Amino acid sequence: MKLVIQRVKEAKVEVESKIVGKIEKGFLVLIGIKKGDKKQQADYLVKKLCNLRIFEDNNGKMNLSLKDVKGKLLIVSQFTLYGDCSDGNRPSFIEAARPEEAIPLYEYFCEECAKNSIEVQRGIFGADMKVHLLNDGPVTIIIEK
Repeated sequence: MKLVIQRVKEAKVEVESKIVGKIEKGFLVLIGIKKGDKKQQADYLVKKLCNLRIFEDNNGKMNLSLKDVKGKLLIVSQFTLYGDCSDGNRPSFIEAARPEEAIPLYEYFCEECAKNSIEVQRGIFGADMKVHLLNDGPVTIIIEK
């Protein structure tokens, strides 16, 4: 399981020109789920994500978490995070979990994040989404488990 976390001032996701998820200050999280991922990986990443200290404190040091700044999460599934371009120029997505495996884990991940008293907005799994964001920093962190 892989997360690409972007600290944002605002972000939204649209499907068919309709906004389906929108946040102000917080994290836009792109989540890739690979074959064989389990709830244990999700639990680890939920804990890391919800406690990640990448917001600046009064001294300008990255020292505050999402909870500290009352930030929100916008979580968007993205199987292309497991695109392999090592052989040729067309990516292979053989490592990405199939929807029947990935959807329950994506839903579980989002629900576990919400249990941390953080507002969670989502994209729509498998939809053609347009993601808009105003990156803050920019700050982008990648975590894989």
